[in-house]
Amino acid sequence: MRKQSFLCIIAVLAILGLVVPAMAQTKLKFAHVYETSEPFHKEAVWAAGEIAKRTNNKYQVDVFPASALGNEQQITQAMPLGTIDMAYIGAGFVGATYKPFSIVNAPYIWRDFDHWKAYSGSKFFAELADGYFQATGHKIVALTYYGARHTTANKALNTPADMKGMKLRVPQAPMYMMYAKAMGANPTPIAFAEVYLALQNKTVDGQENPLPTIQAKKFYEVQSHINLTGHILDNLTTVIGSPLWKKLTDQEKKVFEEVFKEASARAGAAIRESEQKLADWFKQQGKTVVMPDLKAFRQAAVKVHNDASYGAVWTKDLYDRLQAVK
Repeated sequence: MRKQSFLCIIAVLAILGLVVPAMAQTKLKFAHVYETSEPFHKEAVWAAGEIAKRTNNKYQVDVFPASALGNEQQITQAMPLGTIDMAYIGAGFVGATYKPFSIVNAPYIWRDFDHWKAYSGSKFFAELADGYFQATGHKIVALTYYGARHTTANKALNTPADMKGMKLRVPQAPMYMMYAKAMGANPTPIAFAEVYLALQNKTVDGQENPLPTIQAKKFYEVQSHINLTGHILDNLTTVIGSPLWKKLTDQEKKVFEEVFKEASARAGAAIRESEQKLADWFKQQGKTVVMPDLKAFRQAAVKVHNDASYGAVWTKDLYDRLQAVK
């Protein structure tokens, strides 16, 4: 009898709209192209847990690594549709969408790591990120140090002359192609997930990536020489797609930004630490580690920094402002 009375009361309250349903959990997709062993993935998973915790489980973020939802170009194209909510997007791919951003991926644009570090916290970076937001509606909430990119091959690359005519795998973004062209190589864009096979089959002669990525993707297994060209200090942006960003409350936006900034700081520190050790690790694997004539490489790149025929899409003023960042 009591049970029936209770059910009647619930039914009446429901009719009157006084029973509040349990808050539905919103599922979100975070996509990237990196391996589960890499700091980027580990920190993305950590961020997913923190977002759930700090929003009282309103949001469940599922992380899809290793190109599970497509290559970087496909991920970028999916974000305006809302089929992917968040992603790591390389600065080169951001620059392909919002051209001024591409300047930060120009070969030898940075004097050293300290120059890049100063940029990462500068008004200059904030302006570029805002320009991307105004152009796309996508919000860059964090910047992660991805690492210094180096060139692998089956021979030593001591000077740019050693790269002449070489088929170099690069991502499908202008500044990586600028590097190849400036050194006299033939830029050959291939999806990240297909690089190992392309090297193994000798479809390309070499590729370029940071040392932690060369290790994680096992490119060293199919290349004999690790040439420490250090031509690009690369960046990963953490981007929240426009459809999701518009739906978030101001408080939720703050949570997402804080969480991803914490995650990016830790991932970048882990990459920086591993970079210091990996040259010796590659030697232990029987690889030849080459220290090229970096002055010659830098000179070849600087000559084309502001040359539109090599892919430069920025003004001289923007270039000078980046060089002045301290």
